[in-house]
Parts: sequence; C-alpha cells; structure tokens
Amino acid sequence: MTGAAARVFEERTVDLGGVSLFVRRHGAPDAPVLLGIHGGPCWDHSYLLPAMDDLTDLRQVVLFDLRGCGRSSRDLPDDAYQPDLCVEDTARLIEWLGASQVDLLGFSYGGQLAMLLAERYPQLIDRLVLASTTAYPDIHGYLAENAEYRRRAAEIDALTAGIFTDESIDAAECTRRDAMLSAPMSLWDLGLLDEWRAVLAGVRFSGEWNPAWPAGRLRSPRPADPERVLRELDRPTLILHGAQELGFPVQVAHRLHAAVPHSELALIDGAGHAAHFEKRAEWVARLRAFLTR
Repeated sequence: MTGAAARVFEERTVDLGGVSLFVRRHGAPDAPVLLGIHGGPCWDHSYLLPAMDDLTDLRQVVLFDLRGCGRSSRDLPDDAYQPDLCVEDTARLIEWLGASQVDLLGFSYGGQLAMLLAERYPQLIDRLVLASTTAYPDIHGYLAENAEYRRRAAEIDALTAGIFTDESIDAAECTRRDAMLSAPMSLWDLGLLDEWRAVLAGVRFSGEWNPAWPAGRLRSPRPADPERVLRELDRPTLILHGAQELGFPVQVAHRLHAAVPHSELALIDGAGHAAHFEKRAEWVARLRAFLTR
C-alpha cells in the first residue's frame, strides 16, 4: 500500500508524560517509519519540508518539534532543555508510534542528537541518515581555511552583534532575527536567499534554549566517541552533506566516512547547509536510493 490513495496525513500533540511533542505524520500507515529530527534548537520541523514529503510514497514520514520548539511544550524549567532529554523524548515517541525500529534522519543539530540516540538506544535504529551535521566539535580550523566562509561570517557577525544580549527583544524574536540575518551561511547559491528566507518565515521560532546555550550549561549533543558509537551500531549509515557546506565543513563528512567502514557518503554539489532546499531533487534521490538499497 504505497499509492497516493493509501497515504494518510495527521498532525497532533502527543503527551509523553511531562512533555508534549507536536507530531506530523504523512504517508502509508503500514509503511516503515522515517523519523526526522530537526536542527536549531529553537527552530521547528517545518523547514525540512517539502523535501521530506517527497518520500511519503516510500515511508511513513514522521516529523516532530523538539521540546521547547515549535508547537511542543514550552515554559519548562531551565534544566529541562538538554540534548539527552530530547533523546529520551525521541525514544518515547518511537514507542508511541508502535515501531520496533525506525529509519532515523537527523539534520544539523538533530544529526548530533541522532548519534546520541544511537549510543543509548541502538536497537531502535534500522537505518541512519546524518544530514548536514558533524560528529566533531573541532571544526573551526577547517572553516578558517575557507575564504568564502570568512567573508560571509564577517558580514553576518556585524549584522547579528548584540542580538542575544538585547533585553528589549523577545527571546523568540532573537532567534528569528538571527536565522534571517544568518541565512547566507545556510546556502551556497545566494540567488536563492529570498526563497530560503520565505521558508524561514514559516518557522515557529522559540527562545527556550537561548539562556543555556551561551551560558555553557548545555550538555554535549554528541556521544563522547561518535566514531565508536557508529561503528558499533553497525547499521546502514548515510552521511548526506552539501559539498559547499559553510556551517559544518565538508571535511567533517569525509572524516566520519573514513572512520565508519559501513557508512556511505553522498555529497551534493552546489549545495550548502540547506542542501535539502538548494538541491532538493538530488537530495531526495540520494536518500531514496539509500532507503531502497
């Protein structure tokens, strides 16, 4: 049952006990689950559309908003915004879905959470997709070698200076302004900038994670040894990356691929961080080929 007539669409809030997550399901209800974890944090899942919906003929595509994000629980205690708690939420969501295993796609910050879930709950993962993310914290040396990154970063830093310390601006508005002004760092083709900002205009930004991030109170979203975790996971793993990525430079994708023998590396030429947007057709095709192999 993979025809269009068999697909269902549902949006709802799921109470997981102590936290509620906004969940979006689209696809054949009896198809394997492709569960996506968005980035940010303080963003929502919507910017991953419509690319993820291009796979609803193949999978039941499930997207959700992390705690403190989008339409999921907000106004939680400050210590409730931690990456490991998001991993626990994700594991409980998989249980709620009734799936013994899922194909897991983590995008950007969500990719780091996916690796943390792989460490804690490897039995829940059938296939793993790490999209536009990094397993490594030491990326600044790579970025410093990139002249285009340096040029754009200088311009953006001048525009965003003081946003998160301006107490006259609402926390969610701080996130929105930062995302809009930093948008050139998400793309390689700046001719698409207006279209990308139109996508961002639909994101329900929040500010729940903002206090902990600059204060250094967030625990690591990555395992201490992600290479070991992924080798021991021993499940099909796709590293899906824009070849001109300016956020998490392409060197980190090559590095992880070399360290995880069973991984597959798919580079999208002419794309940056938002490869799913810049080169949607190729991004989806690479993902589809991996899921059907």
